Amino acid sequence: MAKVVTMGEIMLRLSTPNNEKFIQADEFDVCYGGGEANVAVSLANYGHDAEFVTAVPNNEIGECAVAALRKYNVKTDNIAKCGERLGIYYLESGSSMRPSKVVYDRAHSSISTATAADFDFDKIFEGADWFHFTGITPAVSDSAAVLTEEALKAAKRHGVTVSVDLNFRKKLWSSEKAQKVMTNLMQYVDVCIGNEEDAELVLGFKPGNTDVTSGDLELAGYKSIFEQMVEKFNFKYCVSSLRVSHSASDNGWSACIYSAADKEFYHSKEYSIHPIVDRVGGGDSFAGGTICGLLDGKNFKDALEFGVAASALKHTIPGDFNLVSRKEVETLAGGDASGRVQR
Repeated sequence: MAKVVTMGEIMLRLSTPNNEKFIQADEFDVCYGGGEANVAVSLANYGHDAEFVTAVPNNEIGECAVAALRKYNVKTDNIAKCGERLGIYYLESGSSMRPSKVVYDRAHSSISTATAADFDFDKIFEGADWFHFTGITPAVSDSAAVLTEEALKAAKRHGVTVSVDLNFRKKLWSSEKAQKVMTNLMQYVDVCIGNEEDAELVLGFKPGNTDVTSGDLELAGYKSIFEQMVEKFNFKYCVSSLRVSHSASDNGWSACIYSAADKEFYHSKEYSIHPIVDRVGGGDSFAGGTICGLLDGKNFKDALEFGVAASALKHTIPGDFNLVSRKEVETLAGGDASGRVQR
């Protein structure tokens, strides 16, 4: 199996139980998660040698975050113990026509103040096959953006394949700042993952007549944008999940991919996910599944189908992490969506 490194911020997640609004909640459900950490857990579950790199405070809450990763066989040997605090995010889980809401409390978190001096990147990437990061980490702070580029330079020195999930977060930075920082980082990227909003707000590309709110997904627009992205940044693959949001509880879910080598665009099968248990981490589970498929040596179409099936299943699991097995994903990707009790 391949060695995969992901780097980013892991946070304490406090979510309202039973779809309550914040103002109703007398208690919160507790778990840990974050974009790159979620991908690492997925890949570890599929049998790959997954390592997560981050910084956490040297206290009991930092230890809890690390323990949450170790529980799922993610390697944590190169997590730095530094900084003031672990970031927190509060989640109000929506239902039906009421959307979920996220409130961040992550200022001055450990990863936001960490520097390259806190990590031995040459050691970290020795023998690695793949490195994954997201647009969330550079958005956390200017220091984290510099740290991300240092990691990318080291990954390339070691001949590591690099993927990014663009993951624009408007509560962390502006589109103008995102484009300035992320455009520079694209020189290190082989596989670019991002939805229609990310392509526009992070890299300045606008997919045709696409409106996820109304459910109007024009695939020709994606193909055109992917071709332009490949031409500009020399990506090997461009990938996007396609979410048709009928309501917070009812989504259509599929994805598309463009292979630069084959000059071919492919749209996956679509899943109807209803009811949704927890959509947070859905994009990360898609990234993890697609990366797994490519690492396994699947052709790009089968790799995409594995990623879509994996993320469809994640929507049925509470928490940030996708805890399904490789066999469960392959069963769904193979066409068995019956949900029958297995005895």
